Amino acid sequence: MNFLKKLTYVLLTLLLACNTTNNEVVETVKTAPFSTPEIDKKVDDLMSKMSMDEKLAQIQGTRIRDIMVDGKISVEKFKEHIPYGIGHFCQFSSGQDLEPNELRDLVREIQHLLVTETRLKIPAIFHEEAITGFATKGATTFPQQIGVACTWNPELVTKMTKSTSVSMRAAGATFALSPMLDISRSAHFNRHQESYGEDAYLTSKMGVSFVKGLQGDDFRTGVAATVKHFAGYGTANNNSKELYEEYLMPHEACIKIGGAKSVMPSYGVYKTIPVVANQIMLDRMLRREIGFDGLIVSDYGSINMLYKKYKVAKDSVMAGAMALNAGVDIELSSPTMYPKLDEALAQGHVTAEQINTAVKRSLIMKARLGLLDKNPTFGKDGNLDFDPPENRKLAYETASQSIVLLKNNGVLPIKNDVKKIALVGPNAAAVHGLLGDYTYQGMRAFWKQSEFDSNNPKLVTLKEGLENRLGKNVQLSYERGCDWSAKLEAKIDKKSFGDSRIEKLKLLTIKDQPQPDLQNALKISNDSDVIIAAMGENLYLNGEGRWRNGIGLPGQQEAFVQKLIATGKPVILVMFSGRQEEISKLEGKCAAIIQAWFPGEEGGNAVADILLGNVNPSGKLCVSYPKTQEKVEINYKDGYPNKALIQYPFGYGLSYSTFEYSDFKMDTKSNLTDTRFSISLNLKNTSKVDGDEIVQLYVSPVNSNSAMKPIQLKGFERVSLKAGEEKTVTFNVSPQQLAQYKNNEWIIESGEYVFKIGASCTDIKLSGTIDLQGEDVILTNGRQVFFTKNEIK
Repeated sequence: MNFLKKLTYVLLTLLLACNTTNNEVVETVKTAPFSTPEIDKKVDDLMSKMSMDEKLAQIQGTRIRDIMVDGKISVEKFKEHIPYGIGHFCQFSSGQDLEPNELRDLVREIQHLLVTETRLKIPAIFHEEAITGFATKGATTFPQQIGVACTWNPELVTKMTKSTSVSMRAAGATFALSPMLDISRSAHFNRHQESYGEDAYLTSKMGVSFVKGLQGDDFRTGVAATVKHFAGYGTANNNSKELYEEYLMPHEACIKIGGAKSVMPSYGVYKTIPVVANQIMLDRMLRREIGFDGLIVSDYGSINMLYKKYKVAKDSVMAGAMALNAGVDIELSSPTMYPKLDEALAQGHVTAEQINTAVKRSLIMKARLGLLDKNPTFGKDGNLDFDPPENRKLAYETASQSIVLLKNNGVLPIKNDVKKIALVGPNAAAVHGLLGDYTYQGMRAFWKQSEFDSNNPKLVTLKEGLENRLGKNVQLSYERGCDWSAKLEAKIDKKSFGDSRIEKLKLLTIKDQPQPDLQNALKISNDSDVIIAAMGENLYLNGEGRWRNGIGLPGQQEAFVQKLIATGKPVILVMFSGRQEEISKLEGKCAAIIQAWFPGEEGGNAVADILLGNVNPSGKLCVSYPKTQEKVEINYKDGYPNKALIQYPFGYGLSYSTFEYSDFKMDTKSNLTDTRFSISLNLKNTSKVDGDEIVQLYVSPVNSNSAMKPIQLKGFERVSLKAGEEKTVTFNVSPQQLAQYKNNEWIIESGEYVFKIGASCTDIKLSGTIDLQGEDVILTNGRQVFFTKNEIK
């Protein structure tokens, strides 16, 4: 960007900042620019030396396997496949079966070839998945995102991703294809488990924390986050109001507040046009309206799909041109379309300026990450440990807070007079119910169709967790009792518009599991004081490319639980899964119900401690829990007009403590021009058990004709209270949080609003009405404030 362009940009920015109504709310965010004058100069000097082949190499990704022979890096294959260098090595660690030191050394070997065997000596970005931690052998496996959202603990997310960043940097990785920010309102969606649930506010809070922890304060020491999938993936996204207010919000918040500089478009479509080639979504919405100035990378194979699957491009040359014209800078994961951009240029489908813009963004990212430094560092010297004790402790803490107690008739925590426990079910002693679809183990099992080592890192099953915790005077008897299903109850969804690799896959049977013995399970159950039934799904029954007919307990599990209930002994149902399971026929008969999700490596210890009362459950649902298997989206914001669909509401979760809400305070009037107004309450732990309560702030319109949803989350705070302790919680709310997208603009409407404090979206404890006065406010710069500012005293 020359001086005149820079000056024009600055003046335009200032003009937009001033071009507001007189009533504009003044609080704004300040996003650091993608580049700096120093980086611009370095990149411009480098690009001035580049041929077209060398430029195109920087906007492509490839796999390590493409330069290997017999499991080793081949210099000949390297020179043949990437003679001009490469932009990215894709999923570099999940594709390998290497210990940490071996992985780092592999990265160093490849980077050495790049800086010695290519003319321009440009290192590559090594990227990987990171939603459950660094997806590599031996690294800490955290709970899946849907469980993490149930912690309602953004600070915990930051700690997790900071630890992930440290391990990735140690291996030489500098870039992650995470977090996943799709809002999911159907448990039928096979990627539901990767989401933070159904709410935009909660997803945005968790997403911003994820990005900040991963990237840190400096890209040179952190790992660049990629927010995905832009935008409205897995749902209908053609309603502009819903799209702008809900589906765009997590991405927008992560860009404006978190500082995310990489975005991945979805496999989906918007207004009938695939998002990867959609200029309305990527250029207008993302770049011009949100103000994103960073890098756009394709999802794996999505540009190829413009030609092969969507049939909107007549050939591969046109497919690459369409994506570049929409603003996609880099093609992942294999060089198929973008190598032909020189042909597209010759045919007049793209311009040299467009190619140069993409190349420059790719190189700016490398410069930001320190890869264009004079002597870049690749990995960390010494012996590497990707699952140190502090990481395992963090995995345990996260799992403990993610688990949701859905029902308890008093059987939990398990009492001291219980001497015989029957532990049954397919997930009682199997690690496959601990793992999400983007764990290293899950990726190896599904995408690589290979085995994984359950001891590296150590995956703790529920059986092991109970054995670790129970005293010698308690007898624990185990029997599977039933399988996940008679035949694996899932199919490869080969026709979906997802990763093209699924066309070559098949579902595998889980090995090394004893045949279930129903009669023995019933025998030990009859002879027990209490039954723990560990049911649910496994990594083959849920995840990208896997599809089930329904959302009930798979196979014969429900019938098995009914037989357990018939023994007359109290049944504690523990569900490991990536989605809510429909359990309406069991809910009234089980003594207690726990949703454990896919809780990661420490899941068995965490569930055991909650069962035994060593940990007080505190998780709250980030989704509405369906009562039927009807294929409909459920959004708590609609107010649950059909209550027959709901088993448990959004925000719901039980504790071993009881809490009292009191002393609600809020002004009855405020002005739309005020920066913030305050809402406070007192929260007291009225039990004899220390516990955490998640206080939730909702808003509803008073005007029945309002276009605002009947109820919306606008703030929350996780509060730790000792037995008998009381604290004051204050939410400082910005009028901008009430902005609606109407008639193609952001508007804050004056009028009356009811603010509600609750333990869930239906369990409202306190409320009050405020009259926001003044002329309606038009936010010409879009949303700048997304979250409340909270205080606890």
